[in-house]
Amino acid sequence: MSTLDEIGDRDGWRCWLCDEPVDPDASVNSDLGPSIDSGAGSAGGGPGKGSGKGKNKRSPDTGPFGAERLAHRACNTRKGAVAPVVAWPDRLLVADPAPIVESVERLSRAGGREVVARCADRDDAQDAADWLVDRIGRLAPDLRVEALVQPGGGQHLLVLRPV
Repeated sequence: MSTLDEIGDRDGWRCWLCDEPVDPDASVNSDLGPSIDSGAGSAGGGPGKGSGKGKNKRSPDTGPFGAERLAHRACNTRKGAVAPVVAWPDRLLVADPAPIVESVERLSRAGGREVVARCADRDDAQDAADWLVDRIGRLAPDLRVEALVQPGGGQHLLVLRPV
């Protein structure tokens, strides 16, 4: 188990759930204070989920998110022991956005490529692509991805693939 300062330094003092800054000097009892999300290892609800016999066995620190991540106390409490949700920002004009956490897990596990959103305009698609690559870089630092904008059918598809 790591200390709060070690995890905060590693995560750049940003909440892995909401992607907003975490004040290292705030009280751990404050809603915006720092906390350690020790259930970040998998989107299935925490480290070791599915552990046991057979091919689904996991160690506590496997998965694209790591076993322990920095979160605001309120974000960590709100998430509880369920799969985390990382929201797409309202400023991005995307249709049918895919759940980011599940997409990252699939890409880290199986590779390949995944369509994660549709946009009506190429510039909107590029804005979403730039944001998504940056966000995934902080969400799952060990997973390097590129986002491609592919036109088709009067729209632009946003496609993620590992590099």
